[in-house]
Amino acid sequence: MKETLQKYLPIQAVDRVFELIRQEGVYLKIVRERKTRHGDYRKLSNGQHQITVNVNLNKYQFLITLIHELAHLMAFKRFGNRIKPHGQEWKYTFQHLMLPFISPNIFPKELLPLLAEHFKNPSASSDTDSRLSIALKQYSPETHTNYVQELPLGSIFRTSNGKVFQKIRKRIKRYECRELSTQKIYIFQPHAEVEIIKNSLD
Repeated sequence: MKETLQKYLPIQAVDRVFELIRQEGVYLKIVRERKTRHGDYRKLSNGQHQITVNVNLNKYQFLITLIHELAHLMAFKRFGNRIKPHGQEWKYTFQHLMLPFISPNIFPKELLPLLAEHFKNPSASSDTDSRLSIALKQYSPETHTNYVQELPLGSIFRTSNGKVFQKIRKRIKRYECRELSTQKIYIFQPHAEVEIIKNSLD
């Protein structure tokens, strides 16, 4: 297990994560990319605790996702299974588990203030924190990603499901975009990843 963790985690985090997994009796399963979530936790019918994490995550995303799912397991064990999945009990547990990892020995110093801010009140997914999400993705070995927030108004783009939109206007934090085939208006997070078809400045 340690050898596997060394492939996916910052090296300084491996021992502590391994001990948490051993202590909680977790079966860790690394799976192909899922568009709707980075990981999940479930208690299997045989009583075993299973956590899955997407294989495509970079080591910092992988660490946050794994601790997120461990926090579900530990919050349910401590507070009972009637708590809300991302309620105050989970937030408290997630904060407590992540605190030792928010260190320059584990994360790049550029990420530390964003992590500190995020973990004042952690959300159900780090992807909903656009500043942290974009900063984390900079450490993935991928080609440049286009984000909705970067496109000029009027630009046309395609999403991963093949639908084509035009960027219309900015709300306070998010963007209104019109699906061209139906003319319906959809709201996009600023860090939604898209493929540019036509930049309005072209």
